[in-house]
Amino acid sequence: MAYSFRAEPDTLEKIYERLGFHDYDRLIDLLDVDVYQISAGFPPEKDMGSYFQNFWGERYVYEQTRYGPVRQDIEGALAKAGSLEEIKIFDWPDNDDADYTGLIKQIERHPDMAIQYGFADVWQRPYLVRGMANFMADMALNPEYCHFLSNVFTGFYEEDYIRAQTAAGGRIDIFNLYSDLGSQRAPLISLEMLREFVLPYIRRIADTVHEIGGTLFFHTCGMIFPFIGELADAGVDILDPIQPCAPEMQPESLAAAYGDRVCFHGGIDVQKLLVEGTPRDVRDTVRRYKECFSSCGYICSSTHLLQSDASVENMLAIYDYELI
Repeated sequence: MAYSFRAEPDTLEKIYERLGFHDYDRLIDLLDVDVYQISAGFPPEKDMGSYFQNFWGERYVYEQTRYGPVRQDIEGALAKAGSLEEIKIFDWPDNDDADYTGLIKQIERHPDMAIQYGFADVWQRPYLVRGMANFMADMALNPEYCHFLSNVFTGFYEEDYIRAQTAAGGRIDIFNLYSDLGSQRAPLISLEMLREFVLPYIRRIADTVHEIGGTLFFHTCGMIFPFIGELADAGVDILDPIQPCAPEMQPESLAAAYGDRVCFHGGIDVQKLLVEGTPRDVRDTVRRYKECFSSCGYICSSTHLLQSDASVENMLAIYDYELI
């Protein structure tokens, strides 16, 4: 069983405060994780006065917490667009704006770890730019809007991943793709809409990743059990975060149904276990997942970026690290 680590910036500050140092590389060495996330340089966000906007047109505000700011999304730059032409003429990002020169240096910090890269999205971030309610309506009323947006994102990240792997000398092992498809009770869309609006773009990213020698890591929160077989068929290699929000999403069910088709990543619940449980509860859960996935691939991690409402003791217990 392998381990990975991920945490919100404010949560990292909470962990650093408790451990008495402020060094990410030292932290992941201390926790003995197996996967290291690297990133290229992209255009910085813009301060628009009452909100911030990134180079895709996503808009958000920052909520201040004791340990630092936390992003809260609002409707994006194309929420009021009334035609496909308005969407097309938006100032879409160019791959030439990305800087890959620092990738090798990042990799050399942890040469023995699996290297993970990227922030591709083909559905969720398009709907953040358009506004979630608008995008959902567009799938029924203006499907050409959705396909244009997803195509723009997909094309950008296909090229991004090719350029990153070239700059890294082929040393990137895992490429990320994010698109939340589920609520805590059920998928957000029908299987028919998944097949029309999501899977074609996942296949494109998967094909690109596999052609450049990588493995595709797909993140989708929620109860997405009915989609897992389709995601595997589309080329997903690693499924994250296996949020245990329904009986079907428990490790026993997942291992029995799909253990021979995908590697699972995550499972350690940030909503209740890490907030309400004890370090012993966390260690027991890790053992349960390890046993359930003993005959298939599993990377142990939290079900989302670690949140600051969890105790540091519980977060570190995932990695069997005990504070003295």
